[in-house]
Amino acid sequence: MAEEIKLMKGNEAIAHAAIRYGTDGYFGYPITPQSEILETLMAETPWEKTGMVVLQAESEVAAINMIYGGAASGKRVMTSSSSPGISLKQEGISYLAGADLPCLIVNVMRGGPGLGTIQPSQADYFQTVKGGGHGDYRLITLAPSSVQEMADFVSLGFDLAFTYANPCMILADGIIGQMMEKVILPPYRKRKTEAEIREESPWAAQGKPKGRKPNIVTSLELDPALMEEKNNRFQAKYRKIEETEVRYEEFHCEDAEYLLLAFGSSARICQKAVELARLEGIRLGLLRPITLWPFPKVIIEAYSHKVKGMLSVELNAGQMVEDVRLAVNGKVKVEHFGRLGGIVFTPDEILVALKEKIITHE
Repeated sequence: MAEEIKLMKGNEAIAHAAIRYGTDGYFGYPITPQSEILETLMAETPWEKTGMVVLQAESEVAAINMIYGGAASGKRVMTSSSSPGISLKQEGISYLAGADLPCLIVNVMRGGPGLGTIQPSQADYFQTVKGGGHGDYRLITLAPSSVQEMADFVSLGFDLAFTYANPCMILADGIIGQMMEKVILPPYRKRKTEAEIREESPWAAQGKPKGRKPNIVTSLELDPALMEEKNNRFQAKYRKIEETEVRYEEFHCEDAEYLLLAFGSSARICQKAVELARLEGIRLGLLRPITLWPFPKVIIEAYSHKVKGMLSVELNAGQMVEDVRLAVNGKVKVEHFGRLGGIVFTPDEILVALKEKIITHE
């Protein structure tokens, strides 16, 4: 079958990929700059083509609790929002993690704090990677830097979520959500039958089967000893994810004397900064974390023995830079450069920051 190539926004790519993946249900609420996800799903009427349920809930809180219900039934369900909307979903996300429930959450970040701006930002790193809700839980977090990855990460996100019985988040920013690029759309996949769901998700609550007790899906445990045992099991699962699911991309790193670290749209701008630096004879490389959690700390630590300095480039006041510094453990100088309020830096500004913060202080 010939590849199906379309020109579309990142948000639209998410919606088309969700339909083609065989997603059972989407529950969301509109908020800029991700509203096209819900709008595209409604326009495509997937309930007529694949049986996918698409529902605009009455609020973000309602949407995430609908996700809890769908996931508890073994269904492939997803939601999307933007920064303050994700804040409202945090309690439900913690419940999902505490109940070992797989689902896909999309966050197309905007500036904050508070209502902030509808312009792009990457200031939800703490909220997502550090766990914005309560308790010791982790979200598998994928950071796309292209419209193609917005589409590709839908299937990857669902697969990881079901492999580890854990929520997965696609953490994009307003630039990636709104920009238009060519996308190779994935082929249609059949939705799981009820029999396949029961086989794949034996824990799922699907009523009371004859002859056995019904499954009760909950994050509640009143016995402290059992709650500690449950949390220890979570931590073992997270260690396994850290061992096996780290993803990153390297750009001109083989001979680099200095290293940029950036994700999402920032990484795209950093690629141009690397090219400009090399024209000036500065051997600069870029390492792009694709999984923000699990974070590629091992490869970053390895580069700390090879380069003279690192600059973490983010559309925020300095969030990922904390994890970079933890990874290198003082072996090399690490600084941060960013812009706030929805202002996007240029490659030239990154290069100036590198010279001022790293190169002149060797």
